[in-house]
Amino acid sequence: MNVPSFAVGVTHRGPYKNGPGEINCPIAIGGMVIMPGDLVLGDADGVVVVPIDDVAEVYERTVAKHAAENKQMENIKAGTHKPTWFNDALAKAGCELPAES
Repeated sequence: MNVPSFAVGVTHRGPYKNGPGEINCPIAIGGMVIMPGDLVLGDADGVVVVPIDDVAEVYERTVAKHAAENKQMENIKAGTHKPTWFNDALAKAGCELPAES
């Protein structure tokens, strides 16, 4: 299988068939505590951990964000995307903007 794996180090103390170690206990990685059942996702940009109690809300918000980004890409391809927030920021910074046609 072609499954990515992420590691920041190795240990000289293993492998062991029957320990040492624990299962279903909190761990800390990079200063972040990960509890049993938490959702851990990783890609080329990094790793994110979602507490199990927040997974449903994060999923809903992720689906909504993905839909908004897809709509934005459609508008960009159609030439109808208007980045008003960007033009507002440029105007506030004193940049001269071309007149809209």
